[in-house]
Amino acid sequence: MNPQSPGGEVPPLFQGLFDDAAVFPPGDLPLVLAVPAHRAHRTAWYAAAVGPFLCGAARLGELPYLTEVPLRVGIVLPGGSATLPGALKTVAGFEPGGILLAGVELGGVGPTTADVRAAVEALDAHLPPGVPAAVELPRGAGLEASLDVLAGTPYRAKFRTGGLSAGAFPDAEELAGFLAGCAERGVPYKCTAGLHHAVRHTDPATGFEHHGFLNVLLAALAAHQGGRQGATQALRERSGGVLAGAAAALTGPQVELARASFTAFGTCSIAEPLDDLAGLGLLTPPAPPPHLEDR
Repeated sequence: MNPQSPGGEVPPLFQGLFDDAAVFPPGDLPLVLAVPAHRAHRTAWYAAAVGPFLCGAARLGELPYLTEVPLRVGIVLPGGSATLPGALKTVAGFEPGGILLAGVELGGVGPTTADVRAAVEALDAHLPPGVPAAVELPRGAGLEASLDVLAGTPYRAKFRTGGLSAGAFPDAEELAGFLAGCAERGVPYKCTAGLHHAVRHTDPATGFEHHGFLNVLLAALAAHQGGRQGATQALRERSGGVLAGAAAALTGPQVELARASFTAFGTCSIAEPLDDLAGLGLLTPPAPPPHLEDR
């Protein structure tokens, strides 16, 4: 199945992949600008690639004043499960149809299995039926045990792939270990931070080593087929041509398996990943309408 598409169509490999995190660092777009920008994304030709609008729990109260049409919102809860009931109560108090709860992302989870289990129990107790959720797992030695707790639950893992310091970026081996651990347990996941571009690269301004989201997509599949070693190899690849060729060669079932694992990532820019995919020949914007004089 070739993920290249006719002009104006988003291939299945990239549908719903880009959660709109415009208000989070390093973008930090003000809500008054980010909400109308998200509405524009949702009506653009590439709308199928765009996930929900992500908003921190502390700013939920500002949203009803900024939107006149239904807005699909994913609540980000860095304060942990203690803040979950209040955030859900805030959303429930909005006018019907204004804010649509698209998901919950629970942060602030401690490193022990008891911490992760408490997060799962809080979601079980408070989350409305049918609302998806992700639990951000701390990096470190306890990651495998944390994944054991999530296995068999309806919740995704969330993993931080970057940030504002070099130490916030896991290396290829660490990220591959997470991907392989999720594959072994059947735990789906999303990523957050650092995936600004499709292909692995070193940021010339900061010197930080960034993972590419196309690398992660292919590594998600490789984790099922070749375990940690296969995922590491995919994450280390720096050639856009090699990655684009591999993506173009994916079959339909392979695309489904990759996306069942790597469900989405938060990006403060929707334009950057789209531009990268277009540059790699994996996404074709629609042709502009002809000028009147050309008709």
